[in-house]
Amino acid sequence: MLDKIKGSQSGLLPEKRKPDIRDIIVLAFKAPGVRISRAEFLERELKFRHPRETVDKAIASNPARAGISADEIDRIADEVINFERNCVSGISFALGFPGGWSMAATIPADMAQYYGYTLRAIQKLLYLYGFPEIGFDSDGAQLDSATFNQIMLCLGVMNGVAGANNGIKVLAKGLSVGVERKLLNMALTKGALYPLVKEIMKWFGVNVTKKVFAGFFRKAIPVLGGFLSGGTTFVLFKKCCDNLKKELKDTYLSNLNHKESPEETLMSFRMKD
Repeated sequence: MLDKIKGSQSGLLPEKRKPDIRDIIVLAFKAPGVRISRAEFLERELKFRHPRETVDKAIASNPARAGISADEIDRIADEVINFERNCVSGISFALGFPGGWSMAATIPADMAQYYGYTLRAIQKLLYLYGFPEIGFDSDGAQLDSATFNQIMLCLGVMNGVAGANNGIKVLAKGLSVGVERKLLNMALTKGALYPLVKEIMKWFGVNVTKKVFAGFFRKAIPVLGGFLSGGTTFVLFKKCCDNLKKELKDTYLSNLNHKESPEETLMSFRMKD
């Protein structure tokens, strides 16, 4: 703050940094209701459909290993996608951020709204298809680097970034065979999966940041409520979620008969190095 005051007094305005996808994701996670508790979500979705024993097993392991059919998991996933799509297309997002106001001022509220609902959908789909709860730092306030990179893999899949589908499958394989979390985090932040995350970040740097400053999201997403004219968000959101669902439903976590692609096998081999 003192630097800003000094800068204004000397006639030199501080240079504003353009927000990137990391800023948008971190900011969106600060909004109420974006973080999803895995246990609470699975409990809510399964308790009226299955006996207590099955629900507990699904929470302790995952729905597929609890004996819940792939068809039922897919149906719940479709309900999740439709619910979040209707929210992002028709209702304003409750924006209330506990911090980061200077960066918040540079990110359109409608963009934070869109990614807030996208993050809700990502978490729910991950949990339905067998992934553990996403991690935050020790005080629970911020995403850790490995978790952020896992989110980036999901966003890459949603947006059709080359190789992202294999990355998410390799991560699922590591989790399913009990690879230590420390090694998986290393793969996400320094190892075999990190170059892919960097490519996804680069893709977002070109495509998303450009849209922010072109006013795309202001034109595409209703901030104050009402239904979207033309249905752009309604169609785009579902397409992205369907892309992620398609990949998550066939991994070692969700499909006991999953068959690796050659690209997935190669990436898994590199992760062991």
